[in-house]
Amino acid sequence: MESGPAIFAGVVFALFGGGLLVWTAARVRHRAPVAHGVNPVASAVLASVAALVAVGVAAWCLTRV
Repeated sequence: MESGPAIFAGVVFALFGGGLLVWTAARVRHRAPVAHGVNPVASAVLASVAALVAVGVAAWCLTRV
């Protein structure tokens, strides 16, 4: 019963991080801006780092099960 919230949080973080990684890769591949009005390289790097952090948090949550 105590592992339910950890599983839920892990899945949510994994879906968010994975979706953000796919979206960022698609935007970079099509040479479209990741964020308007921001340096394209900086926004792609920041979005990728945020996605990797989310995936890392998901992995940590799922190891607590």
